[in-house]
Order: sequence, then C-alpha cells, then structure tokens
Amino acid sequence: MKILVTGGAGFIGANFIYYLLDKYPDYEIVVLDNLTYAGNYDTLKDALKSPNFKFFKGDISDRVYIYDLFEYEKFDIVVNFAAESHVDRSIKNPEIFIKTNVLGTNVLLDASLKYSIKRYHQVSTDEVYGDLPIDRKDLFFTEETPIHASSPYSASKASSDLLTYAYFRTYNLPITISRCSNNYGRYQFPEKFIPLMITRALNDESIPVYGKGENIRDWLYVEDHCSAIDAIIHQGKIGETYNIGGHNEITNLELVKIVLKELDKPESLITFVKDRLGHDLRYAIDNTKINTELNWFPKYTFEEGIKITIKWYLANIIWLEKILNGEYKEYYESMYKNR
Repeated sequence: MKILVTGGAGFIGANFIYYLLDKYPDYEIVVLDNLTYAGNYDTLKDALKSPNFKFFKGDISDRVYIYDLFEYEKFDIVVNFAAESHVDRSIKNPEIFIKTNVLGTNVLLDASLKYSIKRYHQVSTDEVYGDLPIDRKDLFFTEETPIHASSPYSASKASSDLLTYAYFRTYNLPITISRCSNNYGRYQFPEKFIPLMITRALNDESIPVYGKGENIRDWLYVEDHCSAIDAIIHQGKIGETYNIGGHNEITNLELVKIVLKELDKPESLITFVKDRLGHDLRYAIDNTKINTELNWFPKYTFEEGIKITIKWYLANIIWLEKILNGEYKEYYESMYKNR
C-alpha cells in the first residue's frame, strides 16, 4: 500500500505520518508539503530515516507537478491535510485560503480521478458547521448539520468538502470526508491557542484571550484524530462523512487557567483582548456515527492529553526556538497589538 499525505510537514499531518510508520511498517508513505510558514521539515527528521518514507516539496495547486507526481509514484490512497488553517490569517488575507483549500483540492481530486486512486480522503473541520449557542449544551454537530461557515477559512474548507463530495456523485471517485474538532498535541505551530499559551507562559509573557474567554471548544488529542482517520480510510464507507470529536468541551478561559496551573504560572498573565471578527461561540461534535459504524472512540481524556502535550513542549524547546523567529514575532504583533 502506498499512501500520499499532503501537508505532512504540518501539525496533524506529521503526527499522522508517525502513526502510519509505527502501525504499518510495510506501507510506503509519501509526503507532499509546500513548506509554507506552518510546514516544518525538521518535524519529519525521524521519518526521513525510514526506507519506506519519501518527501516532496510542492504546491497542491500546481497541476503539472501534481500530475507528474501521481504518474511517477502510483498512489493507492490520498489523505489531504494540506490547507491554510488559521482563522485570523484568513480574515487578513482570504485569497491564499481559496487558492490552497479550494483550487488545490480541485487539482488533487482531478489527479485522483485520472490515476484511479482507490481512496481519496479529505480532512476537514467542524468549523464548516458554524457555531452553536453557549446556553444549549444539548445541541451537537452531526453529519447532517447544515454547513454555515463563519470565516473565510471555514468557507474555503466547506467549499473543498462540497467539491470532494461532488466528485463522488458525478465521477464515482471513491472519497471519504472527516470533520474534526480542535486538535492539540506535539508539533503544533505556536500561533495556535494551546502552544501559544505554553510558549508565552514559559517566557512570562502576557497571554491574549479573545473577548471574555467564554467561547467553548471541543478538544481532540491529535493521536486520537490519527486513529480515527486510519479507521475511516481502511473501513469507512465510500461517499460518507464522519465527525471526529474528543468530547472535551471547555471555555477558552478555563483552558488557559489549566495550562497556567500545569506550568506553575500566575493567572495574572491573562490579558483580555478585542474579540475576533465573526468569532464562533461553541463547537461540539456528536461522534455517534463513527462510534457505531467503525467502533472508534477517543482514547485520551483532556486531562491526560494536555499533560502529555505540555511535557512534550518542555522537552522540545529547541524545536520551538527554531520556529519562533522574526517572521512569527511580526505576525503576533500584527494580530494582538492594540486589540
């Protein structure tokens, strides 16, 4: 079996690579990543030691390059993680999100159709559903929840989902789609919420929290996400969408306080900043479909996962320092200064 993992130098993609190499030592794993700001080649240094692993640098929207790669490598499965994924960045510059998330997906779908891929899997997000009211804890996102995207990022992901499903209906391309809740774990780029908190707390710097910190997210440990995708690409029904959640709903403010307590840092580091435009209130996923059809359940509680995550960042300060360069600092200032 040969699997192409696009966006494999990013956070979730890299974790999925190590998951596959560990569980399926006979599989051939190929990564395609354009190594933009969130793609880190250094993350894959251990994977590069495997004789069954290859890395290619390229853009999924480059049709000629993608077709050549598919022609040469002859993949069995494609798992598309490649995406621009940060909401704040999409608000500042929506165009790049359309190019990568929509046009790039279109190229991969065309290549998968042309070269008779056995399974194309689109990795999506629960953000395509919009949000839920904070005071209705009985409501959850199901696979039947209408798409109601709030940001340019989620709109671009919703577009790629619809396009993927259209290729199943129109061309009988064997596809599956997964929509996950917020991930956390090792290798996550430090502009994301949990590593942002960890890195700033370690340096005794202020931690920005949007609004009053009341927004609720369902947190999924990244290894649980990897095992869910594994189940879907090997057992999932063609043409189906599966939600993947961690059943760990918590407010942003509560989460910050948990991280500060684990790091033995004061809550005085918390700084409330002007809320994000179009900020979704609550995400919560119903896992019933993947539970019943594929017998998948999250393995890690939030209490377990956050401890593992913090320990990893503390043990990998050098990895962090290589990322926290001038470009990232400039981005941080542009996002949070004067809010």
